[in-house]
Amino acid sequence: MSKEKVTSMQVAKLAGVSQSAVSRVFTKGASASQKTVDKVKKAADELGYRPNVLARAMVSGKSRIIGLVVAYLDNQFYPQAIEKLSQALQEQGYHILIFLTSKTEDNIDKVVDEILDHQVDGIIAASVALSSELAQRCAAAGVPVVLFNRSQDGENLSSVTSDNFSASAKAARFLLAGGHQRIAYIAGWEGTSTSRDREIGFVNALEQAGQKLYAKEIGNFTREEASEATHRLFAMKSPPDAIFVANDHMALAVMDTLRYELGLKVPDDVSVIGFDDVPASSWPAYNLTTLRQRSNLMVAETIKVLLEQIDGKATTAQQVAIGSPLIVRNSARIPDDW
Repeated sequence: MSKEKVTSMQVAKLAGVSQSAVSRVFTKGASASQKTVDKVKKAADELGYRPNVLARAMVSGKSRIIGLVVAYLDNQFYPQAIEKLSQALQEQGYHILIFLTSKTEDNIDKVVDEILDHQVDGIIAASVALSSELAQRCAAAGVPVVLFNRSQDGENLSSVTSDNFSASAKAARFLLAGGHQRIAYIAGWEGTSTSRDREIGFVNALEQAGQKLYAKEIGNFTREEASEATHRLFAMKSPPDAIFVANDHMALAVMDTLRYELGLKVPDDVSVIGFDDVPASSWPAYNLTTLRQRSNLMVAETIKVLLEQIDGKATTAQQVAIGSPLIVRNSARIPDDW
């Protein structure tokens, strides 16, 4: 036999306060004296009262839930970023509902459609893009969307990314300063803004210095395909003497392939630079030179942009690009004058 639920009115009666005082005590950000808080919580504990969050959401029109859709957890960058997003949102009185999807547009649209059914206050899309139709549906539903570590042209969507153009240019200049002549690039998923922008920034910097990209392969942001791409590059008659890789997850696989399958030394035979600065990049086994995505700043900006839209303080899309410092370790030849 189920026990009858305790109401806020019963808590108010036992605590000797008004029902609105009970509501304030259990509403994050609302004002109540410490004396009132102590009385209400003591009464709630005695009665076994728990506030009905869903009922409150129906009254207020706010669920205090943010939907997060993510397609790519293999890369250490995303589990870390999701943890930071969740903690930061909780500090603001929100909870995060995580939905996993594949990288295909149909599956992404299906998942975001489901998120909208959960009456979320906003959506963070990490490493995925939305179709035009779905972006319009979110707008029509009054649910703001912020793309995290991804940008999208022409959909009037807010985004928070690293400044992939300028960061990748730093990698190019570093390799050029090290005297490299045959510089290759291993891309991620073709068409994604991160891989595309990193390639453009890298190639432009090479060309400004009078040098062309020597070779390009595609790793699709997976270890297996990055390893296969490395084998293809080193099957060339004159293989590269340096490789810029679109993220660390692939770069670590590239280093393993070079050293343990091809018998080459890094950086003596070939230099490798990655992008992200995930924890494994600093491990002694790798010591990967890489461009750091400043996830703390990216998370803070994402939440700021999203909450401003939820609260109606911002009505236009915002695109934020955060600088990425080059972290010099031992996987790439260090120029004498660096």
